[in-house]
Amino acid sequence: MSTESTVRPGSPLLSRSGAVTAEGIDAGVARHYGDPVAEQRWLEAGAAAVDLSHRGVVRVTGPDRLSWLHSLTTQHLRDLAPGTSTETLVLSPHGHIEYDLHLVDDGEATWVTVEPGDAPALADWLDRMRFMLRVEVADVSDGFAVVGEPDTVPRAPGAVAVWVDPWPRPAVGSASYAAVTEQEHPASARAWREVLLPRPELPGYLADRPLAGTWAAEALRIASWRPRAGLETDHRTIPHELDWLRTAVHLDKGCYRGQETVARVYNLGRPPRRLVMLHLDGSENVLPGRGEPVLLGERQVGHVTSAVLHHELGPVALALVRRSTPAAQVLTTMGVPAAQELVVAA
Repeated sequence: MSTESTVRPGSPLLSRSGAVTAEGIDAGVARHYGDPVAEQRWLEAGAAAVDLSHRGVVRVTGPDRLSWLHSLTTQHLRDLAPGTSTETLVLSPHGHIEYDLHLVDDGEATWVTVEPGDAPALADWLDRMRFMLRVEVADVSDGFAVVGEPDTVPRAPGAVAVWVDPWPRPAVGSASYAAVTEQEHPASARAWREVLLPRPELPGYLADRPLAGTWAAEALRIASWRPRAGLETDHRTIPHELDWLRTAVHLDKGCYRGQETVARVYNLGRPPRRLVMLHLDGSENVLPGRGEPVLLGERQVGHVTSAVLHHELGPVALALVRRSTPAAQVLTTMGVPAAQELVVAA
């Protein structure tokens, strides 16, 4: 799993007035267009869209594609109906998260979007897993682009596929480790979709619409406790730690790589770490970077995975902490007090 952006040239939308290029995993698209706070409000209201053309796109064709992907990943895909969006994970043999696949099938092909830089390695691994099955795998990132937008506005023409984020509610066959009821979960307010379209049509698709940068998209993601591969994950992350059983793991399906770990932790215990959202003291102007230690007193109990300035909540971050960390204690990062809000229950 990559934490660096693909080497694809920057988006043509970076020529928009006020565009500031993002860094790190989101390099190649705009961090914001001059007013990140207003952009969050526009996006929340359904008035703006986000250039996600740096995301990877993989297309799988052939009559065996769904049963084959079903056997390799964590989600039940064998009977997936055309147009139905879902999420699935590729795990290591030990159950650690390797790839997060946003997946929708159109009846003839399965379209997958992944984090920037992940498509070549994912397509290569899938290609090596074909054996004698009737499937074809292609990294089509150079030909297709992704736009993120609220799933509350009419869909404009031109899309080859549309993936609707299932995060607002637990999927069939899933389980949730959330620390709140579904009615209280902030995901219930997240209506989000990814629109896939031919890359040359990207500027025209967004020509008359206000744009929001990745800053705005990340602020709304973090506020909804939505994990992101490459940020919330490291080499030992298992789905339970991030509440990713919620939408990406079907607990009643057959064997797949990493299933033993998923079943053992679900049936016999709790994950070794849990995700929390930190409300940071707003007196400091610098946000903690990914990997910044999270302390309880002088003892490190975890690390920051994502941080952002939210237009209503102020400075917030997601962090992975040890499950034994007391939920009522105020933590610190970069010397700044940080009040915990549990995402995954203790």
